[in-house]
Amino acid sequence: MTRQKNISKPPAEDERYQQSRQALRTIKRILVQFRGQMDDQLRPQGVTTAQMQVLFAVRGTPGSSGAQLARSCYITPQTTQMLLKHLEDGGFIVRGKDAVNNRIVTASITAAGERLAQSVEKTSQALQEQLWSGVSDRELAKLNILLERCICNLDVADDPTMNCR
Repeated sequence: MTRQKNISKPPAEDERYQQSRQALRTIKRILVQFRGQMDDQLRPQGVTTAQMQVLFAVRGTPGSSGAQLARSCYITPQTTQMLLKHLEDGGFIVRGKDAVNNRIVTASITAAGERLAQSVEKTSQALQEQLWSGVSDRELAKLNILLERCICNLDVADDPTMNCR
């Protein structure tokens, strides 16, 4: 006869913990669904959401190095290099040497890359309008404030304009 071990149940979860878990699951679902729909829209243009994230970073800070782009996109330098290679092969960016340090490879957007970025912005705007349908400007502003507070609480705010105490 085998004896069963007495397995204790985890302590009862309080309402705040349940609400927190639900909020995190919902944020994740929104991100996954949004990215999936964006990828579906971008596929005919031969690019992915990740590639577009890097292209927009290049567009915003021309002449950035791969390391700078990796930091701004929250991805590894190795992933950044792979995405840059695809964008370069597609003619959306050009890479060159830094004027000060020729060991640093920089990236700049091309005219084709700018046209792609403008097209993707329209697609993204339409999808964002769908996402926020029924949410007022005031509610969206409040949500942004709450999410920024959460980032500050985790001590990972990298935007100097955020008011983290």
